[in-house]
Amino acid sequence: MADAAAEFWRFSLAFYASQGVAQACIELQDEHGKDVNVALYCCWLGASGRGRLSREALDSADRTVAPWREKVVERLREARRAIKVAVIPGSESVYTKAKAVELEAERVLQSILATQAAAAKAERLTAERLGDALANLALYIGDAPAAPLRAALRRMAEDNFSSAGP
Repeated sequence: MADAAAEFWRFSLAFYASQGVAQACIELQDEHGKDVNVALYCCWLGASGRGRLSREALDSADRTVAPWREKVVERLREARRAIKVAVIPGSESVYTKAKAVELEAERVLQSILATQAAAAKAERLTAERLGDALANLALYIGDAPAAPLRAALRRMAEDNFSSAGP
């Protein structure tokens, strides 16, 4: 599954860099209590040809990463944010290091999620992959606004999900 973890990470970096995605992800996280990495997982599964998630599979994946998210990622994020607002000379380098550690903790979380993923089905058509990614995302975020995420998925589909995997 190491290959799947690396593939998921590459997808996440490319997708997160897409227009409007970072802000939409932060809004999902801060205003709607959603895990950005689980949302990215939903998108990646569909985009990579791994298909649609059932409610049970999604809940299982979320439960699997919950302890790491709550005990490590969220605490690192809280510390990083506290460092950012601190007006203390020299805190910039600490902030940069905290940000890097938080990102690495998120990579570990994604690696855990990748172990839950089925193998990619190369025969999935682009339209099917887009439909699966959108359905997975909707299953996870419910009514939370996600127009930038949906738009970025559509743009990636137009590029035939070149950064999604197989």
